[in-house]
Amino acid sequence: YQLDNGQAKALTRFKTSISHPAVSSDGSLVVFEKGYQLFAFNTQSGNSNKLEINLIQNTLLPKELSYKVDTKISNFDVSPDNKKIAFVSRGDLFISDIKGKFIQKLKRPGDFEGVQQVLWMKDNKTLLFNQTWKGYLNWFTMAADGTGDIKQITKELRNNRILKLDSKRNIGVYLSGRDQLRKIDLEKFKTELLVEDEFWGFYNNMPDFSPDGKWLCYSAKRDFEDDIFVINLESRKIINLTQTGVSESGPVWSKDGKYIYMVTNQLKPSYPHGAGDVHLFRMALDRYDKDYRMDEFDELFNTDTIKSKKDSLFDISINSERSWERLERISPSFGSQGPATLIQKGDKVTVMYSSNHDKGTSAIWKTVLEPFEKPKTEKIEGLKGRTSLVVNGKKVYALSAGNLYTVNVDTKKASKINITYAFTRKLSEEFNQMFAQTWSNVEENFYHENLHGENWEAHKKYYEQFLPYLNNRGDLRTLLNDMLGEMNSSHMGFNTRGAEETTALKYVTLETGILYKEDKPYVVDRIVTRGPSDKKEVDVQTGDELVAVNGIRVDPDMPRDYYFYRPAKEAEMVLTFNRKGEERKVKVHPSGSMSGNLYDEWIDDNQTRVKELSNNKIAYAHMKNMGGGEFNKFIMTMTRELKGKEGLILDLRYNTGGNVHDDVLRFLQQRTYLQWKSRGGNLSNQSNFAPSDVPIVLLINEQSLSDAEMTAAGFKALKLGTIIGTETYRWIIFTSSMRLVDGSSHRMPGWGCYTLDGKNLEREGVKPDIYIKQSFVDRLQGKDPQIEMAVKHILDGK
Repeated sequence: YQLDNGQAKALTRFKTSISHPAVSSDGSLVVFEKGYQLFAFNTQSGNSNKLEINLIQNTLLPKELSYKVDTKISNFDVSPDNKKIAFVSRGDLFISDIKGKFIQKLKRPGDFEGVQQVLWMKDNKTLLFNQTWKGYLNWFTMAADGTGDIKQITKELRNNRILKLDSKRNIGVYLSGRDQLRKIDLEKFKTELLVEDEFWGFYNNMPDFSPDGKWLCYSAKRDFEDDIFVINLESRKIINLTQTGVSESGPVWSKDGKYIYMVTNQLKPSYPHGAGDVHLFRMALDRYDKDYRMDEFDELFNTDTIKSKKDSLFDISINSERSWERLERISPSFGSQGPATLIQKGDKVTVMYSSNHDKGTSAIWKTVLEPFEKPKTEKIEGLKGRTSLVVNGKKVYALSAGNLYTVNVDTKKASKINITYAFTRKLSEEFNQMFAQTWSNVEENFYHENLHGENWEAHKKYYEQFLPYLNNRGDLRTLLNDMLGEMNSSHMGFNTRGAEETTALKYVTLETGILYKEDKPYVVDRIVTRGPSDKKEVDVQTGDELVAVNGIRVDPDMPRDYYFYRPAKEAEMVLTFNRKGEERKVKVHPSGSMSGNLYDEWIDDNQTRVKELSNNKIAYAHMKNMGGGEFNKFIMTMTRELKGKEGLILDLRYNTGGNVHDDVLRFLQQRTYLQWKSRGGNLSNQSNFAPSDVPIVLLINEQSLSDAEMTAAGFKALKLGTIIGTETYRWIIFTSSMRLVDGSSHRMPGWGCYTLDGKNLEREGVKPDIYIKQSFVDRLQGKDPQIEMAVKHILDGK
């Protein structure tokens, strides 16, 4: 485009986007990129032509590279006979003996497709697994010895995942897409729909069978929170066991059929910003009484050889009336715990789970539940971090930090299965698979029903034509980020790193918190507040001239930063300054960045400005983002600044978002509701902090984004005060990260944010009640008309 008398005039009209334009110094030529090729536009003729450039390249991606499975195992299962292991590493399938000595990678015909989960079937010979097909996870079977053909069970354009088998491995259940729980017959390999509900395409919980195989427990969303449900597989009757408004997740059915184990924080919902510490509970499915000691005494004299009731399979009895009253905490009351893995021998139940209650370090613990005994909780040594457990008959196995272990529950020790195996992979095949899976994930899970009106299928066809020309991982990053960018959506992006990209040499800049004069780059202009040199012991003054760094004399003709580049951060530096002909050495602890200190100075200036304009009658607070740390700073600022003030200005300009909007809005809604006092004392307000007692102004601008927009929209809906500034950025959706076979990930906008009248904040943003712009000239001149209007608005009582 060209500006012609203030009007935009189109110079090119391509059907696909251009990028990276560069204009020649005389304005006669514009070189730009289109379709990953270079073009030139002649401004005189108005013609564009592709530049023919021939490059000699060593094509790397089709070459085979070597990878190891060590610490890279992502999923596994043990055969029913406890003799063989099937596991997944980097999306490939491997078979090993139980000790990890003899390993084979299974050959799967066709182009590379990524495997996510693998399970053994009951014959000890056949594997059931899901791998991508057209980018979507579908179910396949093949012989574990590598003979015969691979058989595709499902051909669906939806992701089929987290398959759970019953105890006999005759049937399984799994999640499909965002909304289906399905059943699969493992003899006829037919599938059928069990439940349609809100499952989401991520953050899923594994369903679980009752011990008699007649019922199933699973979790589904209600108002963004997980509820626990059970379904009778014959009658299809569904019962919601929880209905609490907070999340209960990770349901596991006890071996006697009496309980369902789950994790929850009973006091806090998971959304908007997490449930905090969750604990492991079990819910009795009916009003069961405790065991009686007198029965145990009578059993001593029982000569009947018939098994007692407690040894027989329990009849499933589900009583949902006031079921929440039957929740019983199993895990410690502090720290956070993961879902249960159960072992039951007679009346003795061993519950294994992850927990970080011991010094904040995550580990696997066991709690033993036994009649007439107090629960006993002990740590299982040898497993750290994220761990998944598999109980196979009487044996327990674990996947921890990418390695496999056998677990001796009685001795509380885990022993590593030493699996060492190298395999080869062509990155070109892997990149093709990652491209397809990223596209399908967006198609299935993107928050907007019509994908922002984009023809996502057409975008796939356009970008996949470039796949054969990728030559490195950087090319893949560019291609996938460009494709994701076609959604015209915020919070999206593709991230990938590979060992082949390792940089041998990296540098950091050591910041000393000293600003130098622009026309005299070695002469000190001023010291940045709160910076490394803003210390009593650091004697640096305006006008001092830097003459040496760590004893090395500086060359005035060299860029100053040359002397502050280092391969790694240094803890201490010695700077030598000339002050009126006398050289003085100064010791400094450098930092890595000065931007935070300059940002804090800007906040200081704003507070001073508000204080002077209002004669100290108005409190001011700024939040850089909507994270927990900034929220805490905001509250601490309010404890100092709010008392006795006649108004409050909350500044969300340049706020980069986060997830504490609900906490901020709850705080701002507080008002005085009564007073109290001690005998002879003064009346004091309740609550202590009552922002809504005084007028509140919220400042926003074109760089208020993400959760700052959520906060601004809530502020307006709750009528908490007046919003002043410019429209927000239109950058507010909530995302999750979805991982791919090599550990790469892409962001996935999973849910949108809408006003009470249905407007999509991602498209609409938030408009101020009073529009005031701060121009570039205002910034240069140190003016802030938005703050000035906020102060005036409060003082005028409007």
